[in-house]
Amino acid sequence: MPELSGQAFWDERYRSRPAIWSGEPNRHLVGEASGLPVGAALDVGSGEGADAIWLARQGWRVTAVDVSVVALERGAESAARAGAEIAERVTWTHADVTTWEPGRAVYDLVSAQYLHLPRAPRELLFRRLSEAVAPGGTLLVVGHHPSDLQTTVGRPPHPEVLFTGDEVADLLDPERWEIVTNAALGRTATDPEGRAVTIHDAVLRALRRGR
Repeated sequence: MPELSGQAFWDERYRSRPAIWSGEPNRHLVGEASGLPVGAALDVGSGEGADAIWLARQGWRVTAVDVSVVALERGAESAARAGAEIAERVTWTHADVTTWEPGRAVYDLVSAQYLHLPRAPRELLFRRLSEAVAPGGTLLVVGHHPSDLQTTVGRPPHPEVLFTGDEVADLLDPERWEIVTNAALGRTATDPEGRAVTIHDAVLRALRRGR
C-alpha cells in the first residue's frame, strides 16, 4: 500500500490545505512523556512538527523524521516562529520511515504517533525503532485501535493498518523491556454526520531495561 507511506501521496495531502493537523502536540505524548528525564528524542512520522516542537520546549533535542518535504518545511517554519532556542533543538530529516535506519544513534525517547502501515512493514519498523532506544530510555507508540472500525468515524480503508498495544508489546523481549502503559484509551470524536462517537487509541509505552 504505497499510497499510505509514499512521499507523493503525503506531499499532495499537505499541499491540499494550509494545515492538516491541529498544531497541538498529541495528547498521549504529553501524557506519557511529561516528567521523563529530557535527552535525545526521535519523532517518527513527525508531520507538521507539533510533537517535535513540544518536546523541544521541554528541553529535548529532537530528530524529526517524515517522508513529506512539505510537512517538514512547515515544521521548520513553526519551530522558527517559536524562537531560535526551540528551532536549534530540532533536526528535520527527510526520509521514508519504512526504510530509514537510525544507524548507531540511540535516543532516550522514541515516539511514533499514529503511524499506520500494513502489518509486516509496521512490525519491521517498530522492531527497528525499539533498537534505537537507549538503555533506560522509552519507546512510545500510539495508533488508532481496531475497535474504531466498529464506529462511524472514518478510518483508513485498509483495516490491517490499525493495531493494539498488545501487538506492539509482543515485538519486545520481556527480558529487555518493561511495559509501563498498554491501554486502549477512549476519547470523543465527531463522525462525518456530526455525531459524537467514542473512539480508542492504542497506547504502548515501554522502558528499556538497563543503564
